[in-house]
This record gives sequence, structure tokens and C-alpha cells, in this order.
Amino acid sequence: MTATGQASAFDLAGRVVLITGGAGLLGAEHAAAIAEAHGVPVIADVRGGEAERVAESVRERYGLAASALELDVTSRASCEAALARVLAVHGRLDALVNNAALNPKVEGAGLAATRFENYSLELWNRELSVGLTGAFLCAQVFGAHMAAHGGGVIVNVASDLGLIAPDQRIYRRPGLAPAEQPVKPVTYSVVKGGLVMLTKYLATYWADAGVRVNALCPGGVFAGQPEDFVEKLTQLIPMGRMARKDEYRSALVFLCSDASSYMTGSNLVIDGGRTCW
Repeated sequence: MTATGQASAFDLAGRVVLITGGAGLLGAEHAAAIAEAHGVPVIADVRGGEAERVAESVRERYGLAASALELDVTSRASCEAALARVLAVHGRLDALVNNAALNPKVEGAGLAATRFENYSLELWNRELSVGLTGAFLCAQVFGAHMAAHGGGVIVNVASDLGLIAPDQRIYRRPGLAPAEQPVKPVTYSVVKGGLVMLTKYLATYWADAGVRVNALCPGGVFAGQPEDFVEKLTQLIPMGRMARKDEYRSALVFLCSDASSYMTGSNLVIDGGRTCW
């Protein structure tokens, strides 16, 4: 393959890519990545107004027909309505990025509520409904459409903590009793680990239909976290720092494009080397 041919393999010109949780920290970066590769991002989020703001920003910067829609990934009816709108506006769907997730922090319930012994069934169900059941429903609706219309791509955004357990020591706070120490909630690991296996299942299930399914496993992304937390986390990362929010753009384009044409059922781990230790 020539250098020009190699470059064209990353080109997403004319391809429509739906991004769930598209108004979030990484969702907006995913949208920018698709646009930079000349694709058409559809920013889908339960916060419809925020999704539209991201889409408007993409349109202004890249001059592409980016669109936004309100999507509740926990509702099959909402997914079906979203698919109908995508087809009405763009006429096709080429890729799905399952990025939607809830913030696993427990707010207003006390630090002890994050601990496994105290974690409520309500929180468990809420986290899984968005992060895992939501990906299942989106794959059912959007993935099945692609499977029935010549193929496509699904990228499940998992995490390095879908491959390794969280090191709870980095969340500890001085002066608190052991039973009061905050932890990374169990749902985060369960959701992200579940996405890894959902990836493998769908990759084999739809292989004959031309739907490639891979997982992107990011490491920790810096977003203004407390200095002491960042210091403890970076000690676990061989590269000695957290990721910038824009450092997953090229990886996403690779997974959505023909550059990864012989890749399915795999996990692309980009974590600064954390899972090596």
C-alpha cells in the first residue's frame, strides 16, 4: 500500500458516526475526531441542548453536517426514534460509539456509600442501566441496522479498569476511619468489564454481517482532579502522567475507519502503560 493509500484508509468522508454520551468530556473529543477525519458525527445525549452545542461547535469549526439528537440509551423506544431521525437526516449509519456512562461518584450520600458493603441496589441498577444496558440496547438497534445494511463498526468505550481492579489506595483520605474511606464504586469495574465481553460477543455474532466490534480502553483522563489524587494515580502509570482529553482522537478514528479493517473483538488499550504493572 502506498503512503497515500495508507492515509486514505483513515478517511471517514461521507460516513455517519453516532456517538452516545456525545456531550460529555470524551464524547465531544470523539465528535471532533470524526470531523477531523471528514466523517459526519451525530452527537447523541440525554442532554439534548448540550448535544446541540457540541454539534454547533463541530459545524462551525469543520464545516460539516454534524447533527445532534436527544437520546436516552436506557430506552429502546428512544434508540429506535434516534435511528429513524439519523436515517431521515443523513440517509445512512456507518458506526456507533457506545460512550454513554454515568459519573460513578456518589454525591450527597456520604463517603461510606461508595463502599461495596453499603452500595445500594438503586445505585447499582442506575449505573448498569446506562453504562451496560444502554450499550446493549444501542447495539441491538443501531448495530442490527448496520448488520442488515451491509455492515459497519461499533466501538465500545471501556477502560483500563475493565481489565484490572482499581487501586483503592489512591482514593483514601487522611483522618477517615477505614469504613468511611471513599472507593471507586464496584459498578465502574462491572460496567467496563462487561463492555469488554459485550465487544467479544458481538464481534463473533455479527462477523458474517460485516460489523466489526472493538473496545477502546482509555486510562485516566485529566479533568482538574485534586492534586493529591493526580500524584497518587500517576505513580501507577509508567509514563508518569494522566492522559490529555484529546489523546484518544486518533485511536477512535483508527477503530472507526478502514485502517482497522482486519480488527474485531479486540481491546485497544491506551493507558500510559498502567496495565503493564
